[in-house]
Amino acid sequence: MSSISKTVWILSIISLCTDAASEMLYPVMPVYLKSIGFSIVFIGLLEGIAEATAGLSKGYFGKLSDVTGKRVPFVQLGYTLSAISKPMLAFFITPLWIFFSRTIDRLGKGIRTGARDALLSDEATPATKGKIFGFHRSMDTLGAVIGPAFALVYLYYNPSHYKSLFLIAFIPGVLAIVATLFLKQKTIQAKPSKTKVGFFSFLTYWKQSDVRYRKLLIGLLTFALFNSSDVFLLLKVKEAGINDTYVIGIYIFYNLIYSLSAFPMGILADKLGMKKIFITGLFIFIIVYAGMGITTELWWFVLLFLLYGIYAAATEGIAKAWISNIADKKDTATAIGTFAGLQSICSLFASTIAGVIWFQLGSLYLFIIAATVSFLVFVYFLLWK
Repeated sequence: MSSISKTVWILSIISLCTDAASEMLYPVMPVYLKSIGFSIVFIGLLEGIAEATAGLSKGYFGKLSDVTGKRVPFVQLGYTLSAISKPMLAFFITPLWIFFSRTIDRLGKGIRTGARDALLSDEATPATKGKIFGFHRSMDTLGAVIGPAFALVYLYYNPSHYKSLFLIAFIPGVLAIVATLFLKQKTIQAKPSKTKVGFFSFLTYWKQSDVRYRKLLIGLLTFALFNSSDVFLLLKVKEAGINDTYVIGIYIFYNLIYSLSAFPMGILADKLGMKKIFITGLFIFIIVYAGMGITTELWWFVLLFLLYGIYAAATEGIAKAWISNIADKKDTATAIGTFAGLQSICSLFASTIAGVIWFQLGSLYLFIIAATVSFLVFVYFLLWK
């Protein structure tokens, strides 16, 4: 743990608090939206647009962070916006308002992500990137255990009191804002430039980047195009007749496995290589989605979500560490931001298409199609030297 610096600890605690707030609401959100009359298609569209907003802004603000040479202000503003979006959901239930509050939350994520990941990258060496990103991801996901666990207990004693939960989620968000005040800009990452940064200017990085970066993104983005929101996994459990308590409980279990696995997976990635760990996670994803399409038993869902936690630990933080090892240090925020921006455009289509497929054909087709495409991506990475 000696390689975990003070900055990494602060960023990890901030992410833990923020995720506790966000994930307190995440498993409740689809149930809440359905309870107030929103269709599965609208839920898919909402999640897709929200993620696309986060992704596109990740690219822009990542580029802006590199151009200005600043990290901490982006981190502070981003976490502040995400915090204030939580209580907004308690005021009105109109589609436009819910869309606005979700967009504010995701915009905050977009503003902070590139700068935060660049700070993490600066605190690591090429030999410890997996460890640093894995540790941060582990702490981040621990918040995703604490948040839903609290929601589970709260809703047990206060059934259907969703609006109160939105207000309570503001508390850990405030703690995250306070923690950002302890961050310090140690060095200027790039010489400040007066170059105007357009909203889509980060896309030019694709042409400027290393060919390895482009090949890596082709595989990652193809996978993202068929990797819809986790909301659909929760809705699948709900469709099988599992009650809300178990739905939230399974989601907590998934995040616990994810949190416990992320740090060890990062260490393994440093030792064995990012590619080996990533494609192992991808293969597990294929098994999970194929299984999700056919199972209706609670114990099978528990097993699949256990595997899903291992998949997430082996891919999400690892992908960013992989990218940061390929990209030039001065372009770290841009490289990760560009990936996140393009990934979220794919996520918009993925979640929207998933909602339509589920509505028109049923959940079985959604999961089988995603598993099939993911297998092709697995083969792509397997053959890529």
